Amino acid sequence: MIRISLAALLLTTPAFAADMSVFVRNQRQQDVAVELFSRDSEKVWPGNDKVFLIRPQAKKSVPISCDNGEHICWGAWVVGNDKLSAGVGPDNDQPCDACCFICVEHSTETVDLAQ
Repeated sequence: MIRISLAALLLTTPAFAADMSVFVRNQRQQDVAVELFSRDSEKVWPGNDKVFLIRPQAKKSVPISCDNGEHICWGAWVVGNDKLSAGVGPDNDQPCDACCFICVEHSTETVDLAQ
């Protein structure tokens, strides 16, 4: 009986918000746009039809607030030419297991955008 109660409690306990960072290194010679997409909900970072803009050869740390344990994937593309994309792409419709990570409180995930 206690096991059933504990299992029910675990299943009904809401996820808590976690603050983490995504560190993006743009090794390309072009400006790159980056978006982050939740695999567990409809959340997109930065959201509201905005993107994280990373200049050529630049590095940028992007803070996000996500649910602890949430699966997040990144999509990147050359500004002005979204056919040159990486990760899950600009529409979150490309298969890519290597471009996903799990939200963990006080952690940093690194994304390298190579040539």
